[in-house]
Amino acid sequence: MTQPDPAPQTPQLSEAELAYANSLFDAARNGDTETLRAALDAGVPVNLTNGKGDTLLNLAAYLEREDTVAMLLKKGADTERVSDMGFTALVCAVFRGNEAITRMLLEAGAGQATGHQHAQDVAEVFGQQHLLPLLTQYGTRES
Repeated sequence: MTQPDPAPQTPQLSEAELAYANSLFDAARNGDTETLRAALDAGVPVNLTNGKGDTLLNLAAYLEREDTVAMLLKKGADTERVSDMGFTALVCAVFRGNEAITRMLLEAGAGQATGHQHAQDVAEVFGQQHLLPLLTQYGTRES
């Protein structure tokens, strides 16, 4: 009788590697676009995700780092990644009421219905009605 193959092992990061990864999430939070660009150019995945499911793009959008969001989108960041809390970068931008980042994400193809809440509902619930015309321009409540 053969034994089933053992489950694949998740690679463990060294303390130095973990510290470096955490520094990149801090760079996204702080809008340190050049540090992130250098890391991505050196081979760090643009969709690097932390233990909460947040991507660099989610964090940059939530903290309204326009230049960082633009660079991450140019590098191919996935607009449809959903954090463990159910948020996408678009929902983060809408929640914060940031029209420029919302527009960038929509122009990059971000779906309004991805995640736990529709972007238009987030705009209404959190008092960001000024974004509704822009959101409507890019799709209906079903999109």
